[in-house]
Amino acid sequence: MTKRIAFQGEPGAYSHEACRNARPDMEVLPCRTFEDVIESVRAGDADLAMLPVENTTYGRVADIHRLLPHSGLHIIEEAFVRVHINLLAVPGAKIEDVTEAHSHLVLLPQCAGFLKEHNIKGRVSPDNARAAREVAEQGEVHSAALASELAGEIYGLNVLARNIEDRDNNTTRFLVMSQQADMTRRGEHGMITSFVFQVRNIPAALYKAMGGFATNGINMTKLESYMLDGSFTATQFYADIVGHPDDRNVQLAMEELEHFTTNVEILGVYPAAQPRG
Repeated sequence: MTKRIAFQGEPGAYSHEACRNARPDMEVLPCRTFEDVIESVRAGDADLAMLPVENTTYGRVADIHRLLPHSGLHIIEEAFVRVHINLLAVPGAKIEDVTEAHSHLVLLPQCAGFLKEHNIKGRVSPDNARAAREVAEQGEVHSAALASELAGEIYGLNVLARNIEDRDNNTTRFLVMSQQADMTRRGEHGMITSFVFQVRNIPAALYKAMGGFATNGINMTKLESYMLDGSFTATQFYADIVGHPDDRNVQLAMEELEHFTTNVEILGVYPAAQPRG
């Protein structure tokens, strides 16, 4: 056991914050890409992977659903992080000094109102934590970063303004993944089963495949489609349901699902977080 948890980004990223919240006793392992995060666990350099899958403001995180079925890893937990965006600057700087704010392309529109109010121009950076690091290295009072308070702590920046995001429910959902599945646990607030499938090439296949979940009283909290191999006709679906594969109603629904689909693959069975989002 390495006692490490891997995430994509630089120290101070929101994924780093998710790791610290979920596994405060583990050492973090920053990785350049999502593929590197997955490979670090497969290679044994880390025990767990922390991967963002969706954000209430931005939507689905690109590429994640494509990577999950081929990762060789299992979802063992979900975690929600409230994304608080802060204006960070070097010591001595004031808000009126700041003329530009650097952050990831996804974060900039999420605090457009604040930037417009203070006449601050947004500048795109590959990573919000990297933006914080570079602002600290440059030491210019006119340049700031939009990032987490954790990033400010790591790079010695002051918080000029807290929680400047336009929406007060801005939350990212993360999945914790491991090489080993654990199907024996039962969560206090219920269980989530995540899986992918492809429908057969017959009329109304998706409608019929979903019928078993409705008739067996199963709450499907997510159903998303995405193309396979760049083809408009090859579609894979990702689904989350409330329940455990050992539950009789889930067994019945999954049996009906298999009649109208191919390649059903369970990605994980894990306790539902409370609250979910």
